[in-house]
Amino acid sequence: MHEVAVIPGDGIGPEITEAAQRVVEAAGVAIRWHEVQAGEAARATSGEALPGAALATIRRLRVALKAPLLAGRRTGGITVTNEGGPRRYPSINSALRRELGLFVNVRPVRGFATLSGAYAAMDVIIFREITEDIYIGEEREPEPGCAEAVKRITRAATERLARFACEYALGRGRRLITAVHKANVLHLTDGLFLETVRRVVEARPPLEFSEEAVDAACYRLVKEPQRFDVLACPNQYGDILSDLAAGLVGSLGLAPGANLGAEAAMFEPVHGAAPDIAGRGIANPVAMVLSAVLLLEHLGEGAAAARIRRAVEAVLARGRVLTPDLGGSATTDELTAALCAALQSV
Repeated sequence: MHEVAVIPGDGIGPEITEAAQRVVEAAGVAIRWHEVQAGEAARATSGEALPGAALATIRRLRVALKAPLLAGRRTGGITVTNEGGPRRYPSINSALRRELGLFVNVRPVRGFATLSGAYAAMDVIIFREITEDIYIGEEREPEPGCAEAVKRITRAATERLARFACEYALGRGRRLITAVHKANVLHLTDGLFLETVRRVVEARPPLEFSEEAVDAACYRLVKEPQRFDVLACPNQYGDILSDLAAGLVGSLGLAPGANLGAEAAMFEPVHGAAPDIAGRGIANPVAMVLSAVLLLEHLGEGAAAARIRRAVEAVLARGRVLTPDLGGSATTDELTAALCAALQSV
């Protein structure tokens, strides 16, 4: 029996969380879910968007499945009161990642037969460093009408990302790691990132290294996605590229993600909480289900994870039970039921 923390989230979060749990159960994996509150639901009950008790539970269990959260979007960030005193973060996602010691966001993007059209063969893994870059949230107004933001890149954090990407690639038979940067303009920050990734990758044969400016990477991802295998990115570029890639294969509702660190792991869909459709029963649960697939792989349940992935592929390929974001009219419950049924024949 696996023990896993689950954050139901805000907006459509509770709907897609329930869907993912149903699919995992249908795959025959025994998990005891420990629900923890964060986001607006936690703020409503405790006055804190990220209570210390929630962090303590995740740290104890070391693994969590997380739905999208809203807290911090309209308030300019959130404050976490925990050991060491209050700390301010630009968003609740940033707070969770940094409080749990998570340092890499892994976003695999794979196309689906029929549904993804020209991008059905896309198979790219995006590695995003998540502790620094411009997303540290350090901004200032030196004078009226002028605002500045700090972009921080360190050799230590970049080396950690690059080493992780190398190990991940070697363990999955991948060979090419591309560093994404804008070093032709940002000579010090992106220059440091590029030089560091190059050095780490070139020291790990048979891995091959390449580099691409972020604007060119966007263009080539659209025009020649087969050029890419593994992308190593600073925080902001990885965020942007993963959303672009998700759009190419069909929808943000198809894009899973993992946040990994030395002591904990948290799995979540790439998309947001979509409060505009919350409660209408039309949210696409696939990204949450595929995030649960990544969680199962992390737990050593590779066979069940592979079965769920095949079930998702089968249902999407048939094209009969699709939510509105995929061009269909099915409900969240109907798509979830179709996935559970498909598990019996894959």
